[in-house]
Amino acid sequence: MPPLNVLIKPVSSLCNLNCSYCFYQDVSSHRQAANPGTMSLDTLEQVVKRIFEYADTECTIAWQGGEPTLAGLSFFQDYLQLETTCNRKKIPVHRAIQTNGFALDAKWAAFLSKHHFLTGLSLDGIESTHNAFRKTRQGEESFSSVLAAAGLLKQFHADYNILTVINRKTAPEIREIYAFFQKQAFRYQQYIVCLDPLEEEPGLHPWSLTPELYGSFLTELFELWYQDALKGCAPYIRQFENYIGILLGIPPESCEQNGNCGYQIVIEADGSVYPCDFYVTDSHCLGNVKDSSFEELQHSLKQQTFLKRSIPLPENCKKCDFLPLCRNGCYRHRSEKDGIHFFCDSYKRFFGQCLPQLKELAYLAAAKSQT
Repeated sequence: MPPLNVLIKPVSSLCNLNCSYCFYQDVSSHRQAANPGTMSLDTLEQVVKRIFEYADTECTIAWQGGEPTLAGLSFFQDYLQLETTCNRKKIPVHRAIQTNGFALDAKWAAFLSKHHFLTGLSLDGIESTHNAFRKTRQGEESFSSVLAAAGLLKQFHADYNILTVINRKTAPEIREIYAFFQKQAFRYQQYIVCLDPLEEEPGLHPWSLTPELYGSFLTELFELWYQDALKGCAPYIRQFENYIGILLGIPPESCEQNGNCGYQIVIEADGSVYPCDFYVTDSHCLGNVKDSSFEELQHSLKQQTFLKRSIPLPENCKKCDFLPLCRNGCYRHRSEKDGIHFFCDSYKRFFGQCLPQLKELAYLAAAKSQT
């Protein structure tokens, strides 16, 4: 069995920030019961039991929200005890958490470091771009608190990466953002495309990313990263590393760059299970861990239907020279009318301009691996 990936939302969409573009606030609003509250210990125990009943090689257990730290430190301490008790097969476990960092203190940083949680810290670039859309419930700015959280993670030697949402404010400022991240020695960076609300025409909100903006962003960021890569001082940027891996024949670990939806288990606070973080809606609910095993949920007709819908390619894609790398991207960004990716022109611009350099870096990586 391949490694198991589980994403758990212990407080559902509850959050101490009020980010304008928050996709999960939108997704949860499409459910009859928008927020089931904080996960109970009984539900947590059932979740952990199901994980280790099913997993037989290794597994990644990631925590997300909303803001997962709102469940409290004691909740995660209880989880670790359950992990020890239920992991009778001694399966390797990779732990991860995605946080806005707003309430992260020394106790949290020490805990995450001690128990080897890979922490994804949301930071939208420089102060002006971050504060544009990431404010507290009281309308206060959050940049200084998040930057302080990064300092704590560094101080306690916790593994962390920086998660930056690419939107209408961050995309044009990528050169300044990249320079700031390099100055802060953020060695692991991940850039995430901003999502527009479900069932809406994309590109209409103040934060919305347009194909033109995204194409410019990709090429500008890559130019900066490429120059640093040649000097041996480039940060790890997941998207670019995956493209190089594809050129070397290595399957990408990002489902977006794989071209079709893969098996994923997303668990809400009440134990309900969904096939994808972007589709945690009533119509996509696969069942509940209290009633069904992971095996039953994974092989359900609803799960198989969800996976199969992402496989067909538009005719335009089949004729495109960049298909082996682009693969028509994430299903969430595809048009329901013709299946074409909203950022198709962005990728054509990026690959058209940067593919030779990507191939050069792939060649250098292959040569280095043979020495």
